[in-house]
Amino acid sequence: MAVSGDPKSRGELKIFDNSDELATDLAEYIAQLSEFSVKERGVFTIALSGGPLISLMGKLCQAPYSKTVDWTKWYVFWADERAVSKSHIDSNYKLAKDGFLSKVPVLNSHIYSINDNATAEDAAEEYEFTIRQLVKVRTIDVSAISDCPKFDLILLCMGADGHVASLFPHHPALEDKENWVTFITDSPVPPPERITFTLPVINSASNVAMVVTGEENKATALCLALSDCNEETDALSSPARMVWPANGKLVWFLDKAVASELDGSDSGVGSQ
Repeated sequence: MAVSGDPKSRGELKIFDNSDELATDLAEYIAQLSEFSVKERGVFTIALSGGPLISLMGKLCQAPYSKTVDWTKWYVFWADERAVSKSHIDSNYKLAKDGFLSKVPVLNSHIYSINDNATAEDAAEEYEFTIRQLVKVRTIDVSAISDCPKFDLILLCMGADGHVASLFPHHPALEDKENWVTFITDSPVPPPERITFTLPVINSASNVAMVVTGEENKATALCLALSDCNEETDALSSPARMVWPANGKLVWFLDKAVASELDGSDSGVGSQ
């Protein structure tokens, strides 16, 4: 594994030889954050995405984590969701339920999925209202900087176009600073209707993990996401590059395939 990172960089980079090594380290990372949050606040608030993320979390369902993680203290949310039924193949809830949540003893009452009977707009409003209620009672922490919810961990994947959650390049939702949860009806990849956390919420988290593997030729998008912002680069072309927690920690979990185009001299990646 290669590791790099300093406070002025695009976060800590962890590059693994294969997906199994990545999954092993990811499980340990999540378990440690869970333990710390439960000790500090009595709960662990985690927001999931879709894509290959859920399968890579699979080692949490195995020993020792299946027994050592305090699953009853987990509160589970989604950083984005498709406006489809919970039984639909495109549902991030279904993906997480089938591949992860059904295999660990997280309390059903602590799993907050969207209303799949509502329109995308109404579902976004309801989801934000739910989060606001949980912030009021401090189940979800609040950022002292932005007054946004401060999730203990937000787990994200990145698309081949650089999108994260359901925030796509040059989409108006990228500039939404008023809402915690917004909706889109014109996703460039199906299904078109989705709800998503806005960037202020993502960037208010205590920890953000970007999990990116080499399928779908994401290497070029990764290079753009990790490049320095300057006048010649358009930040809106790479939503992943706009993920930068204001008072938290960003960690990239990468496999060698997706990291293949990174310039070691620019990224600072070195062997550990």
